[in-house]
Amino acid sequence: MRTVSVRELQRSIKQCVQYSQKDRIVITQHGEPSAVIIGVKGMDWESVVMETNPRFWKMIRKRRAQPTISLQEAKSRVAGKRPRS
Repeated sequence: MRTVSVRELQRSIKQCVQYSQKDRIVITQHGEPSAVIIGVKGMDWESVVMETNPRFWKMIRKRRAQPTISLQEAKSRVAGKRPRS
């Protein structure tokens, strides 16, 4: 991971965008992390939007905290049957 200051970013934005396709770049202001540049070249718009949407990730975290069921139980629920014990 590369780190660049805001001033360096202003002078070399094109090179930073090109580098970000290989690895993330942390942008600093007054020596403190301020932002991250992540290359997305080759990704479709839907993926970019979903991967950067905080509401989407909140929903994922909430769902991951819920209990899971077996594949057999899921199939039984879809078929309208009670799961086998």
